[in-house]
Amino acid sequence: MTSVPPTAQEQSGFVVELEQFSGPLDLLLHLIHEDEVDITDLPIAKIADQFLAVINDLGLNQAADYLEMAARLLRIKAQMLLPRRLGDDEWEDPRAELVRRLLEYQQIRELVEWLGAAAARRAEQFGRGFAPEPPAAPPAPLMVDLNDLLAAAERVIALIPEPVLHRVVPRPLDVEGATARIEGLLAERASFGWRDIVGVHPTLVDVLSAFIALLELAKRGALRVDQEGPFTPIQIHREPAREAR
Repeated sequence: MTSVPPTAQEQSGFVVELEQFSGPLDLLLHLIHEDEVDITDLPIAKIADQFLAVINDLGLNQAADYLEMAARLLRIKAQMLLPRRLGDDEWEDPRAELVRRLLEYQQIRELVEWLGAAAARRAEQFGRGFAPEPPAAPPAPLMVDLNDLLAAAERVIALIPEPVLHRVVPRPLDVEGATARIEGLLAERASFGWRDIVGVHPTLVDVLSAFIALLELAKRGALRVDQEGPFTPIQIHREPAREAR
């Protein structure tokens, strides 16, 4: 593991391990959690200074994605210092877009961690001495690395074009609506696919809402999620306890 030299520790008050970050959004979330600040009301000046100190000491000041985020933070910091005119109802918080991306990334990260934990639990469900017959054509095991998934999620978010608007009004997640759709499908079928939930051309909000709804229903024991291998379709199955009701 690579640690921050003493100079960065004196400036930011913590030690950073390079391997634990999959990108600039991941590093920003780490700084926010370390400082225990509200993600929706970021102290942008402090976070920007810490971010610059960390990427400088880790030698990341030549990486394009980290430099782009550093420039964004400095621009927001400068905008926050501009005087706000009295009675200006059209003023837009320059942190709004960054906060939206951080919240989306945090939800995806929590989902990936839950899926990893669920896979580990399923791997331990057979007791000692139990030797089930292998299937005729066993599916390839799904090898998932948390950092790879987080990096892929960040790349997907980065590809979403930013709307050219004077004011950004993020669309809220519709977890209740997604839950209702999934429960309706569970009532009709014993199993169904991911596309049955989100459709053919889902938005990012639709995908996040459906993932969170699946997470909650799986925690209740209403369903289980399977995937035979990498990039294969996700299948949702009604749990036997639900069928018996």
